Order: sequence, then structure tokens, then C-alpha cells
Amino acid sequence: MLARAHAFTIDGLRTRHVNVEVDVRPGLPAFAIVGLADTAVREARERIHAAIRNSGYEFPNRRITANLAPGGFPKAGPGLDLALACAVLAASGQIPAVGLEDTALFGELGLDGSITASQGTLAVAGATRRAALDKLILAGTRVHEAQLIPGLHVAVAESLTSAVRVLSGGEPDPTPSRASRLRARGCERPSLLDLSEVSGQHNAVRALVISAAGGHNCLFSGPPGTGKTMLAQRMPSILPPLSRNEALEVAQLHSAAGEPIEALSSVRPFRAPHHSITAAGLIGGAQRGWVGEAALAHRGVLFLDELSEFARPTLEALRQPLEDGRVSIVRARHSAVYPTRFMLLAATNPCPCGHAGDGDRCSCSEAELARHRRRLSGPLLDRLDLLVDLHRETTSEGRLGSLESSEQARRRALDARERQRSRLRAHGIGLNAEMDAGALREHVRLDGRGEAMVSAARRRGLLSARGESRLLRVARTIADLDGVDRVRTRDIGAALALRPYATDTERSVA
Repeated sequence: MLARAHAFTIDGLRTRHVNVEVDVRPGLPAFAIVGLADTAVREARERIHAAIRNSGYEFPNRRITANLAPGGFPKAGPGLDLALACAVLAASGQIPAVGLEDTALFGELGLDGSITASQGTLAVAGATRRAALDKLILAGTRVHEAQLIPGLHVAVAESLTSAVRVLSGGEPDPTPSRASRLRARGCERPSLLDLSEVSGQHNAVRALVISAAGGHNCLFSGPPGTGKTMLAQRMPSILPPLSRNEALEVAQLHSAAGEPIEALSSVRPFRAPHHSITAAGLIGGAQRGWVGEAALAHRGVLFLDELSEFARPTLEALRQPLEDGRVSIVRARHSAVYPTRFMLLAATNPCPCGHAGDGDRCSCSEAELARHRRRLSGPLLDRLDLLVDLHRETTSEGRLGSLESSEQARRRALDARERQRSRLRAHGIGLNAEMDAGALREHVRLDGRGEAMVSAARRRGLLSARGESRLLRVARTIADLDGVDRVRTRDIGAALALRPYATDTERSVA
């Protein structure tokens, strides 16, 4: 007897519909799974056998063939267990096959028949809706994640017997409350730090607001204790909230990485990996379906503290994601494309001892200084829009207090982004940092003095072609923060002041 069930497999960000076909016929007892199944799917045979018997059903003592169609792409992960088990029960006549026709099943089976949620639930729920299936059956721990997709009937089944009951027209298991799930996971929403807690460093605070307003990459450089990390940690508090479409993008990425999604968050991601991270961990591809930190920072911030301590190949791997807003990972048997529209926020010491420029405290030799500069390549620094030097505040400077609170900064950044969104809507983008050459020509028109200032910087070798484009984008954002329509000479000067040593570094590594 033949039975069919609907399931889905996830490959990176792609969710593929899988038709699970199970044929049970007389013959020597065997259970074969075909259709490019990976190790986790092939191991499902033992889990399904035990789960069916321990749930009170009879495992067919016949020849069982399960085909995962179409057979042209690999099937990965244990999320196919539930569909395979229900198809075996239907093919052996123990449950009606009609319930499988318009229902998707997603979950891993335990040996006792319990169902465990699998990563990528949000993506599977969206794919179920696009496949015009009426219902999705899954474990209760991820049900709120699936319910984020409108118009989809989601049924909770905590065990194989519950899934059979739902397929037979019965009631699903009760949906667990959000509070109980959070207590089980120990999840608490961290409070955002406030910019008003930063005393002094007004130039760095202004650069942080410019970065938030236009989506620009920023590097803080200065001796230890000058507030580099403190400033970076307050970036989430001044960023405008995610739109619904952006929040859905972010949620799908984090769901694919296995993180639980309780609701669409309006807070932008803030990822801060340790400097020991590998290139594969940063951009993805350590194994099939591995989502890197760069993709998890999509629509948010990727903060790299102690930038000079990261391995050189790891940092160089960021060049394409920074330039293109996407990363393409190609391996021998699979490929994946992940979006990487993030702001790069980084902090570094100016030298190995950290005290260069801090009076006479630096003890580094010329060779050590040169070696430290070479750790950050010119091409990478040229992709940074704002380069800010921090210094130790004097007593009088420290008494100046904070420049503004996070609420004030966020309001200014949001107003500036609204101006950008209105101006750039025809180009299909929303931030100055995303402007291409055509958008720059149309929306950044300089007067004679501004053109002369840019030309002079270019002649002195202070700007590469890429650096000039980034300079103009920053100048456009400074004008937006001031609420003016035209980029002024003072905006060009302010943007130039925030790119003081990019080309010097380029020459040192050329």
C-alpha cells in the first residue's frame, strides 16, 4: 500500500517542499530511505521504528521503501521524522491517509514517540503557506514561531499519538503559554544601555549617531579605557526599530540558525563575536546550513571588539559582505547565499601596548607599530565610512557630561532615515549607505567649494574611488541629520574629518 505525506527540508535559507512517499508490501523485512537523504535522515529509520512501537502501534514487518521526492536535491535534518512515521502508519493501514493530503508535518521523533521541534520552523511555516497546504503539525515549543505566518492553521502535537489524533480529525494538544516556555529556557530580554551614561567623547558620540542614521560602518581607535566598547554597546539603543518586513527577514535567519523565535522583534540584531572566531564562523559555511555571524547581524550591527586581534583571513572574508550586502558560500556539494546588510562597528587599540598617542606612555618599537598596522589591510579600512580617534578625557572635558540621551539620538536618527527613505524610494533602497553611483550623482550635488575640497583630498591621495563614494554618503547623512536638502561644504569637511588615516594605512600595506 502507498501513502504520501508533506514535509520540508531546509538548505541555508531555502526551504524545499518534500513529498514523502512510503510503500509497504510483502517481502523480507527492510526499511530503505531513498532520495538523497543525509545521515540524520537515514538514522530516522531507527527512531521511527522505536517511536511507532512505543506509541502503541505496530511497525510493519514487511518491506518498506520511503522515497523523498523530488530526488534532485539533498534532504537534511531530523525534521522529516514525523512525516515519515505518519506515512508508514498510513501505508500500513493503521491511520486514514486522507488526513495527510493537505497537512504538513515537521518535527523530530524521540524513541518514546515524543516530538521535538526542529530548527527553521518559521521558514517551514512560510513554505507551508506558499504551498497552499491548510495545516502544519509540529511541537508546541515552536508553535508561536509558526503562528507568525498569517492565514496558517498550526496544530500542536507533543507526541506521535497526538499527531495521529489530529490527522484523524481530533483536537490538537494545548498550546503552551509564552511565560512557561520562557521560564523553561531561562530567556529574559536584556535592557538597552543608554547613551546618556557616556561622559565626554562628544566627537565619538556624534560619529555613532551619524553611523546609526545612515547605516555607515564605523571604527573607534584609542587607548584602553577611553570608552570604545562602551559606545559600541549603546548603538542598539539609538537605532530605529525594525519594520515588519525587516523583522520577518531577521526572524527567518535566526530561526534557520536554530534560535527560538517567540515574536517578531523590533530591536535590531547586535552580534559581538570573540576575536578567536574563524572565517567560516563569521560568514557561514562551517557546515551545511551553518549561518554565520555576518548574516545573523543582517539589518543590525556586527561589533568586532579588538579588531586587530582577529585573524587576517577572517577579516578579509568580510570584504565582499560589506561591499555587496550578501555573502555567497560555495562548497563542493552545496551553495548558499545569505543577506548581510549590517553595520560594521569595530574597536581597536592604536598599537600593541594600546597607548600610542597617549603622551609618552607608548613603549612599542617601530617594527611593532608597523606590524600592528599591517594587521588591518587598506582594502578593509577603505570599506569603513567613519574612522574615529578617541583620547583620554581631561578633568574639564569629563565634567561636560553626556551629549544627548539614547531617546534623543534615536529620534534624530529616525528623522534622518525617514528623509532618506522618502528620497531613495525610487531606487529601491532606504539608507544613504546603500546608494550606488547613480543615486550619488542624483542626490549629492556639491557646490564649487565642495567640489574643490573633494578634488584637493583626491589629489593629496587621501581618497580612493571607493573612499570618495563613502565620503559623499556620509556627507549626505550629516546633511539629513541637520534637516537640509543640499550637501554643504561644511558637511564635506565634517565627513573628511572622520576619514583621517585610511589612505596612510593603504600606502603602508601596498
